Amino acid sequence: MQASPTSVSVARSRIVAVCVVIAGYSGCASSNFVMLRDMPASPLAGSLQLFSHRGPQPTARTVQLLRRYDLVEVLDEDANQLTGKLQQLNDLEPAAEKVYAVAELAYIQGLQLERKKNVTAALERYGEAVAASYMYLLDSQFDRERNPYDPQFRRACDLYNGALEQVLRSLKSRGELRPGHSYTVATERKQYNVTVVMCGNWHAEDFGELEFVSDYEIEGLTNLYHTFGLGVPLIAIRQPHVDEDTAEKYYPSQLAFPVTALLRVLPHQGTQHQDHNQGKNPPPQRCVLELHDPTVTSDILVGGRKVPLETDLSTHLAYFLDQPAYDSKRIATIGLLQPDTAQQLRGLYMVEPYDPNKIPVMMVHGLWSSPLTWMEMFNDLRGLPEIRKHYQFWFYLYPTGQPFWVSSAQLRADLETMRDDLDPTRQITALDQMVLVGHSMGGLVSKLQTLESGNEFWEIVTDQPFEQLKASDEDRDALAKTFFFQPNHSIRRVVMIGTPHRGSEFSNPTTQMLGRVLIDMPQLLVRSRDQILRDNPDFFQDERLLTIDTSIESLALDSPVMPVMLTARAAPGVKYHNIVGVVSDHGVIGSVATKSGDGIVSFASAHLDGVTSEETVDADHVHLHRHPRSILEVRRVLIEHLNELKRTELVAVPHRQAVRPVSDTTIPPGIVQPSIPGLLQ
Repeated sequence: MQASPTSVSVARSRIVAVCVVIAGYSGCASSNFVMLRDMPASPLAGSLQLFSHRGPQPTARTVQLLRRYDLVEVLDEDANQLTGKLQQLNDLEPAAEKVYAVAELAYIQGLQLERKKNVTAALERYGEAVAASYMYLLDSQFDRERNPYDPQFRRACDLYNGALEQVLRSLKSRGELRPGHSYTVATERKQYNVTVVMCGNWHAEDFGELEFVSDYEIEGLTNLYHTFGLGVPLIAIRQPHVDEDTAEKYYPSQLAFPVTALLRVLPHQGTQHQDHNQGKNPPPQRCVLELHDPTVTSDILVGGRKVPLETDLSTHLAYFLDQPAYDSKRIATIGLLQPDTAQQLRGLYMVEPYDPNKIPVMMVHGLWSSPLTWMEMFNDLRGLPEIRKHYQFWFYLYPTGQPFWVSSAQLRADLETMRDDLDPTRQITALDQMVLVGHSMGGLVSKLQTLESGNEFWEIVTDQPFEQLKASDEDRDALAKTFFFQPNHSIRRVVMIGTPHRGSEFSNPTTQMLGRVLIDMPQLLVRSRDQILRDNPDFFQDERLLTIDTSIESLALDSPVMPVMLTARAAPGVKYHNIVGVVSDHGVIGSVATKSGDGIVSFASAHLDGVTSEETVDADHVHLHRHPRSILEVRRVLIEHLNELKRTELVAVPHRQAVRPVSDTTIPPGIVQPSIPGLLQ
């Protein structure tokens, strides 16, 4: 029998209605996070007129220097000889301005040669620009001349970074930009030995493809965390490898992480430098190309002085989130409508190397959502050095179509497995200071990790002893994990954002019915539940907790779990922080929010007495956890947690680097040394 147009229309409108309602709970964000630029971004574009119709031009100060030494005609007639003449003048009378001019002119020549497809010659000019700008910035003989307030000083930094980026692009095109290798570089004037090393917690084996931050423009994240200094920010895409650490199974596929590349020119040693001064063949110049993890360090020592790294902590994140595999709407929808399928994705995810000295912050998303909903907050929090130094961020993905107490039991088990993997002897102090941050339903899932069930949850459904229940061993075990549990004493704080502690009026008979239609619950779970009810007639006085199939039903105002959660015993010492959304009376959300609240969760439901802190934010439910004031409140909580630990001397010890920073005088041994043509001039 064919359905009438009217019935089809009604059914369709109901489905649309429930999707709109569920979308209110959702933290889904746009999957368009980055855009590939037409041309790489460059801070030298204006000062060197990189995109003018005449092509790149030297600055007025460089042209003035050339006039003083009667070299303007050389610039017009034979620019390739110009840097050589300036270097000769500098050998006779060293001056920072000459070295700067060499760097600027060599960089411009490199651009011109590259446009003429003379790649080898361009690479030598770029190498010359790197070496000259490095000398300008760091050679001690120019200490008195250097002026960090001079715009030329910053341009020298940009020249170093820009020229080094061009060198790295050439190496990447040859497939030679790999940590753990060395390259012997021969040019007309000199030979260079360049070693590539990784400094930080990543392994050399982790490196897959490398992308350049300057090629991408962020769209899906509000704030860009970029610091200025020396080095080229890169995006590294992690690849799986043999002999992975236990923690590496928690890394998502195609994970991207930030890297800053810096070329260190090492000083000559011993008699070799003396022979060079006496006119003999110059010894090979030793260089180290360091790939730094900017989440570990933001500055390094070069020549005995502290040098800030140019870092970018946001673009790699946007690049990672833009991969098709991490379509937030697709993941969230599978989690809601196909909980059984979503079990394959369920688990704890790390997006940076596990560090036993950093305190975990676990972020738990809400209904029709995924870990991607946290990226705005994660980006802002990790952008703060104090947070970055002491905390590591983990994310939990779970099927949101199932009742939240089922998800809580699964999280409880997953946290236990994680601890067995990372710390089987329970010796790591930082893991006992965990902070959970939950949005919406995720706040309930998180809070349940810190509560003691006693018999209170079992007594919701029956006054009969659990031991008298007739069920298979598998079903009994599943029920026991849901109704009887101990708090996780490793969790010290829970931050709940827009959490329906007393349920939500948007979980009503209409949305519950539509949820049952749309959400495909695992048939094995349903059959198991039905079998228990058949085998235990008159055993349960209230079957609602057993017959609730979906998360939408579990969030009802009359849910029997909510009152018990409000009065259940919490783990000693755990602290709760609450963030409540209250929409002002304007806009679409404000017009439909009949009661004070965020448009989905009323203030009466979101408010909690007896918490350590409660912050009210003017934001709707969808944007509450992304609002700047909510992020600032989470930041405050994390700093407060850190300060309390410092006062009790329980704070994690300072971060240890897996690879020590390279010094100015040593190159790590045991490096493979393929030979390639020119790099530096």
